[in-house]
Amino acid sequence: MISLVLLRHGETDWNATRRLQGWAPVPLNERGREQAAAAAEHLADEYDVDRVLASDLRRTRETARPVCAAVGREATFELAWRERDVGVYQGLDYDDFLDGYPEFDVEQSGIAAVRARPEGGESVLDLRERVLDRWNALLDASGAEETVLVVTHGGPIYTIFDAVRGRSVVDSFRSGKHQKNCAINEFHYDSETGAIEVVRENETGYR
Repeated sequence: MISLVLLRHGETDWNATRRLQGWAPVPLNERGREQAAAAAEHLADEYDVDRVLASDLRRTRETARPVCAAVGREATFELAWRERDVGVYQGLDYDDFLDGYPEFDVEQSGIAAVRARPEGGESVLDLRERVLDRWNALLDASGAEETVLVVTHGGPIYTIFDAVRGRSVVDSFRSGKHQKNCAINEFHYDSETGAIEVVRENETGYR
C-alpha cells in the first residue's frame, strides 16, 4: 500500500483577505509560518516520509522548508503542483472577480465557466489536466510501501479529490468545499488493484 499525503500551504495575507493568488510570489504571513511549523512537527511524528514533492511557488516553498527539515528529506519542486494561473485577474478580491466576470462563475455560467481561460492564465480544465497528468504519473512510478508527501495548493487538492471520487468539475464547485491552510489529506493506493482510499481529508486538528 502506497501512502500519498497532500498538504496545503500555510496562510498568506492574500488568503486572509480572499484575494486571487494564482502564481503570485506571495509569502506566508506569521500565522502561516506557525501553521507550517506545527504541520512539520505532526508529519514527522505520524509518517515515515520517503519523498517530498512541492509546488515551486513561494508560499509552498516556505511551507515545505520546515517540513523537509522535520522529516529529514529534500523537496523536489515542480511546476505541475502549482495553483491555477489566473492571469490578469491575479490579486483581485475573489467575490469581486465572480461578480465582475460572470463567465468564470460556475453558478452563473455552468460548464462554460470551467472552460473559460483568463487572459494570460489557465482554465479550470487546464489545471485539471496538468495536475492529473502528474498525479497519475506519480501513482505509476511509486514503489511498494512508499510514503510520498506533496506540498501544494487548494486547487490541485480539490482536483485530486474530484478525480478519486468521480465527481464532475461543475459539481465540485457547487459542493461548498474549503481546504484549510496546512490541512493534511491522505490517500492509500493499492498498485495491484488500482484502488484509492481516502484516509484523511482537510485535517487540521493536530494544531
